[in-house]
Amino acid sequence: MPLSLRLIAILLMLGALGCNGPFVLLPGGRLAGETLPTPANWSFAGDYGTVQLETHPEDPYSVNIAYTVMNGQLFINAGDTETQWVQYMTADPLVRLRLEGSLYDLRADRVTDHAKIAEFGKAWTDQSMFRRDPTTLDEVWLFRLVAR
Repeated sequence: MPLSLRLIAILLMLGALGCNGPFVLLPGGRLAGETLPTPANWSFAGDYGTVQLETHPEDPYSVNIAYTVMNGQLFINAGDTETQWVQYMTADPLVRLRLEGSLYDLRADRVTDHAKIAEFGKAWTDQSMFRRDPTTLDEVWLFRLVAR
């Protein structure tokens, strides 16, 4: 690869990594944006999409993650994988969410009720044929995000 192309690639990578928040699959740090009051109903966000989630307030760790809205409530799901962000939320449930540039200070409540997991599973698998039904998993890391 010519030197000029390598230099451009390096500059683009450094620029992307210097942005606040996660970059595609790479985790980021503290999220920036205007903090808004937590809405009572999340239906304005649509049935599902992608948001940025910040965990671990003392050393912020942020990721891009899929969300699902059911009956106006906001859910995030890690399936049966206890990822780094799940570990951080289990230790400290205070999180921040960035949706369309706005921040929301929230608390992550783990969902363990089998009926609620089944309801979520229906909504989750209806979104894509590639999504696993959480009711078939031994352990599920499903969280409802609520006001602090």
